[in-house]
Amino acid sequence: MLLQRLIMESSSLLLLWAMGDSPAARALATAAGMAAQRELLIMERQLDGDLPEPVVPAGVKIRTFVPGEDEREWLRVNAAAFAHHPEQALIDADDLADRMAEPWFDPKGFFVATIDGTMVGFHWTKQHQDQLGEVYVLGVEPSAGGRGLGKALLLTGLLSLRERGNTRVELYVEADHRAAIGLYLTYGFATV
Repeated sequence: MLLQRLIMESSSLLLLWAMGDSPAARALATAAGMAAQRELLIMERQLDGDLPEPVVPAGVKIRTFVPGEDEREWLRVNAAAFAHHPEQALIDADDLADRMAEPWFDPKGFFVATIDGTMVGFHWTKQHQDQLGEVYVLGVEPSAGGRGLGKALLLTGLLSLRERGNTRVELYVEADHRAAIGLYLTYGFATV
């Protein structure tokens, strides 16, 4: 079996992704002595319904990302917002530059929130084909949490995606991130 060979020949801990929680994937993992460690949900919503205008907390300004100026601050906020995330927390300047070099990158769809000029949150959207937008990553620095900043950033991005002609939007979220899932459910997302 290919999986057994991979396990035997791996020189370090072998981590695998299973696309979907199918009975076949579970059976294969169980037979190989593997156990699920994480679950990633895909959530989606249509963009044809009403979206409320964002309520931006007092003292906060939301603007678009400025390439060549905002990278260092974004890396700081991203690291703080995702300190316990196994991938997102590890993004460094090279990773960010690689993403910004992708054909889908558009700073007009990358929103940052500032207080007195200091970045405290962001919502980076992504454009796919077929009128599909994505909440690529949404993060708020922990010290700025609890003020409604995540809601304001989410709605800012959703309205922007709709203005760009998208009819639906998707996102990926860790299944154990209850606060994020609650926010997404509040604004019409459902697990697909």
